[in-house]
Amino acid sequence: MSAPSRSALLVLAAAVLAACSTAAPVSGSPTPVSSPAALASPSPATHDTPPPPVPVPPRVVVLDPGHNGGNSRDRATVTAPVPDGRGGTKPCNTTGTQTDSGYTEHAFTWDLAQRVRDKLTAKGITVVMTRDSDTGVGPCVDARGAAGEKADADAVVSLHADGSAPANTGFHVAYADPPLNPAQAGPAHVLSADLRDALRTGGFPVSDYIGRDGLSPRRDLAGLNLSTRPTALVECANMRNAGEAALLSSADGRERYATAIAAGIQTYLAR
Repeated sequence: MSAPSRSALLVLAAAVLAACSTAAPVSGSPTPVSSPAALASPSPATHDTPPPPVPVPPRVVVLDPGHNGGNSRDRATVTAPVPDGRGGTKPCNTTGTQTDSGYTEHAFTWDLAQRVRDKLTAKGITVVMTRDSDTGVGPCVDARGAAGEKADADAVVSLHADGSAPANTGFHVAYADPPLNPAQAGPAHVLSADLRDALRTGGFPVSDYIGRDGLSPRRDLAGLNLSTRPTALVECANMRNAGEAALLSSADGRERYATAIAAGIQTYLAR
């Protein structure tokens, strides 16, 4: 047979090339790329990023240590009338009471307030005091009543000791009644009960001469009437009773009161 012509060889070669261009890739060889988009690097997997946590502002408590060490030196100021919150007036402040041996209520409340403050601040609670020493005058009861609103407080606790007949004993917690605003209508009652329960748990007896079961609704206390924040007033004991006077006069006794009061405030704030 004669050799194929040159033109026949060219036709054969073209057919072979066409067949190769459509054949499936050999196993292990790169997959043909059909478009430039396929050459782009794959996008990394995306994940929803949670928003940062919203910081929680610290709770704020106003502590109101009753009276002041300089009140007896400025009777004109402390006897001046101020609004009582129910359409009448009250004296700006008073000198407070004292034990038969001369330990004053203002000194007791100042020491107690500092102890309660330290326990609360150790828990991250912001504490505002209505007075910064035991040597000044006032503030007046209307200013004390406004202190909670001014500090944007979650709770206000006024600290006192009573001066009753020597045979009377026990603590009581007062709140404004009848209520004059929503804070007084409910939250103040809860705060008062939490303080009462904590003091009772701390081993202190409830009053046997005023109030009921350690709680005392009052309409005559301007600091309670004028408050727009949950407010309670703690009368820790009777300074005229010999046994309770000894407890109030001792550092150990004041520490016990401070522990109980701080616990009651923390229970209320945790609600």
